[in-house]
Amino acid sequence: MPGTDASAARLATPQLLTLALLAAISPLATAMYLPAMPAMAVELATDAQTLQLTLTAFMVGLAAGQVVLGPLSDRVGRRPVLLAGAGVCVVASAACALAPGIEILIAARLVQGVAGAAGIVLGRAMVADTVRGKPAARAFSLLMTMGAIAPVVAPLLGGILTQATGWRGVFTALTGFAALMLLGALVLLPETLPSTRRRAAGGGETMRRLWTVVRRPRFIAYTAVLVFAYATLIAYVSASPFVLQEGFGLAPGAFSLAFAANAVGLTLASFANARLVRIVAPRRILAIGLVGEASVVLVLVGTALIGSLTTPLLLALLWMSVTCLGFIMGNATALAMDQATREAGSASALLGAAQFGLAALAAPAANSGAGGSPVAMAVTMAVCVSGAVIAFVATRLSRV
Repeated sequence: MPGTDASAARLATPQLLTLALLAAISPLATAMYLPAMPAMAVELATDAQTLQLTLTAFMVGLAAGQVVLGPLSDRVGRRPVLLAGAGVCVVASAACALAPGIEILIAARLVQGVAGAAGIVLGRAMVADTVRGKPAARAFSLLMTMGAIAPVVAPLLGGILTQATGWRGVFTALTGFAALMLLGALVLLPETLPSTRRRAAGGGETMRRLWTVVRRPRFIAYTAVLVFAYATLIAYVSASPFVLQEGFGLAPGAFSLAFAANAVGLTLASFANARLVRIVAPRRILAIGLVGEASVVLVLVGTALIGSLTTPLLLALLWMSVTCLGFIMGNATALAMDQATREAGSASALLGAAQFGLAALAAPAANSGAGGSPVAMAVTMAVCVSGAVIAFVATRLSRV
């Protein structure tokens, strides 16, 4: 029964789906309101640079929230922290929808990020509490599928809502979504960390657990693979609207179709990965995915630099790049979490903080080009993929 201190039985499919949807709240909140930014700037009487602080505040909240909530859940259990985070996320989302000015909106976004971090960090921890090895890779594939698809489809959903209801309607929809996920957590999710496995309280003990995880080279290396792979996705998500529409002249409808096609590719790859790990080691699939991703991005950056990138080629390369990520992120997460099974909350916190921290840097770097040029996006993606490949090589060199 939910809320009991029962043994960590394997999570059923409805429970995994609930965790996956909880993990999707934060990516949705990151990107759903992006199409509404011009209208927001006018209504709130602010400029684009100040309005960007709402995104920065949210990303900072996500990173900080995971560092705090993950270790806290190691002490008091997963379920109470998850429910508290989901509840605060509902309130903060409503505050965003009702914000009378930019200052209140920035503050509400910070709180929304901290609270929304619970779904991400505790989803990984609850999976790590219950399964290991190939079953964990399958479960993490589901979580990462939702987490990766959400920022891809969020601008499309946000654009529809913005046209129909305005920017406040976007945050109202996020409030309803957060409330639905809070209800799902209350009804479906059990406690996965028995009291016998919880750690002592105190700031010193929390820092000791974090330091214990940081000192494991393979955890750091696999985490870096995930972090750089996710940054590759965010570089694409943040820059492609400008590159494809301003630089290559795609109409909004055609751009939406391309975005949707990439989301489908990522979804299919993630579900294929969940099947493949039954018969193929997650590390081998991860290696193949990285080779594919690096090859595609190498062609992308090369053609962008020499000016021979056509619209069909760009669309094909972006689809292949996003699809390859479906074979990388779930496996990297499972392999990282396997290195810290006794400190799953702390490990998940470090993983998530690093993931969103680098993503916050990748987005502006990918958008630094002028006039919709694809060069900045391609180079940023190439740098991120190179980091993932180097980190993967480091996992073989690590003996701890």
